[in-house]
Amino acid sequence: MTWETVTFDCYGTLVDWDGGIAEAFLKSAAEDGLALEPAEVIAAYHVVEPKVQAGPYRRYRDMLAETALRVAERLGWPLTPGRADFLASCLPDWPVFPDTRPALERIKSRFKIAILSNIDDDLLAATLQRIGVDFDWAITAEQTRSYKPAPGHFREAIRRVGGQRERLLHAAQSLFHDIRPACELGLSAIWVNRKAEVRVDGPPPLCEVVDLTGLADWLGV
Repeated sequence: MTWETVTFDCYGTLVDWDGGIAEAFLKSAAEDGLALEPAEVIAAYHVVEPKVQAGPYRRYRDMLAETALRVAERLGWPLTPGRADFLASCLPDWPVFPDTRPALERIKSRFKIAILSNIDDDLLAATLQRIGVDFDWAITAEQTRSYKPAPGHFREAIRRVGGQRERLLHAAQSLFHDIRPACELGLSAIWVNRKAEVRVDGPPPLCEVVDLTGLADWLGV
């Protein structure tokens, strides 16, 4: 085992991304007297977000606002631009998975830990306070001026460890945003399959676990 640093995606892997998004949409739409279905919100969000992020770089706050507007339109909710910032406003309060902190503390006992996240620095800082574990470093979209699955985050992570890919192990929930691009760049990647999804294509991860407890167990810490 040559890994020195375990890097993590944050939202979806450490933080309940789908739960946070669904609750934010349901609460804001209810203010307009509209009842949304959580599953429909998440399905629409996962269609819209990659399309928004595929364009030129903009702050993640702006990406969230545009995504909210497009998702609302798909769901028949006449959301106005002036209210489209509700996702960024509540993001720091989105729940951390219960296994996150204890597992990270176990992993940190042997490895350095870092985050590669599609977000702005200030929003990530608020979430890290909620997680309550000190990370050795973090790479954000604000720093790379790009969004995963673009390779910017991974290339910067490789640069930070002196260009030696074998020093890095990446753990993430999203096949699209993380596992595929990490593997394509020659990084070892662990799929944290919290949703019990089925991988149908793309390069295989080194291992699949159901949560971070499983990852800590697999690492033997």
